[in-house]
Amino acid sequence: MEEKKTVLPHGISWQDRKKGSITGVTDVHSFDENLVVLETSQGLLTLKGKNLHVSRLMLEQGEVELDGMIESMIYSGRRPETKGSLLRRMLR
Repeated sequence: MEEKKTVLPHGISWQDRKKGSITGVTDVHSFDENLVVLETSQGLLTLKGKNLHVSRLMLEQGEVELDGMIESMIYSGRRPETKGSLLRRMLR
């Protein structure tokens, strides 16, 4: 039996570049006070800043809360493939 993966909705909420939350997180690749790398349902998300701290991590729900000064957020990697048009799905 094939296991069906659920795609978590992805969102970012940030306040004053100092505190925020991210949803749709499937894994934490690395983190330290200057760099946090998260795998999300929309690809890898790299956050750079100063004094970064993971204040709450709930991977079962796909949620991460961070504190610290954010300087940049960069997505890399591919987004999950969408189903495509009806015609494309029929011609597979």
